[in-house]
Amino acid sequence: MLRKITALLLTLTLLMTAAALAEDDLLETVKARGNVVVATEGAWSPWTYHDESDALVGFDVEVARAIAERMGVEAEFVECPWESIFLGIDSKMYDIAANGVEITEDRAAKYDFSTPYAYLRTALIVRTDNVEIHGFEDLKGKKTANSAGSTYAMMAEDYGATTDTVSTLAQTLDLVLAGRVDATLNAELSFVDYMKEHPEAELKVVALSEEASLVAIPVRKGQENEAFLNALNDAIVDLRNDGTLRTISEKYFATDITAAQ
Repeated sequence: MLRKITALLLTLTLLMTAAALAEDDLLETVKARGNVVVATEGAWSPWTYHDESDALVGFDVEVARAIAERMGVEAEFVECPWESIFLGIDSKMYDIAANGVEITEDRAAKYDFSTPYAYLRTALIVRTDNVEIHGFEDLKGKKTANSAGSTYAMMAEDYGATTDTVSTLAQTLDLVLAGRVDATLNAELSFVDYMKEHPEAELKVVALSEEASLVAIPVRKGQENEAFLNALNDAIVDLRNDGTLRTISEKYFATDITAAQ
């Protein structure tokens, strides 16, 4: 009798555990909901921004929509400052982020990342009259401006700079133009896009990173998220193979940043 009771309790425990896992499974949750919640800034052209009609558009916005479509759901975007993105993922407010997130060692220790869907080089930007900064090594003892916790802020600090915190690329470049900071780091193509809109801006790129960084989608670590991550990767591979990623990239950057460099 005791053996039967023990076996019954074990069976019930296993069933309850399985039910809990099924309930927490992110892929099943997303499919049941019918949408994947995507965190994005909405203020970083041409990645994620608002057009003339105030619609949310951009490379990352279209990529996220295409991924969601391949997964059989819709993308629901929540706009938030950069510094809130990872906090929101941690607290399960957002399922993923689509915001030019680059894979770093520190981030990879805390999050699982999808297969990369874009490749970027980092530009070191100064005023055109700056004659002191010629490369990343010259940042030692200088002041830069970037979003808090961004790859660019961390890179600047690694080279010995101090960093002022801002929210947008435009604010960053305004500080450089005003001489309140010495330089800033940002995606090469984001700067190119900015200069198309502000050709009179007295700014220049003095150095580019040698290796391209990997842009991917962060997902909370955990067994309950593995199926979701696999589906995410399958969608990205499909979008690359059928040329969708390339088409979206050429639309916003006039070049293909989705091919491995």
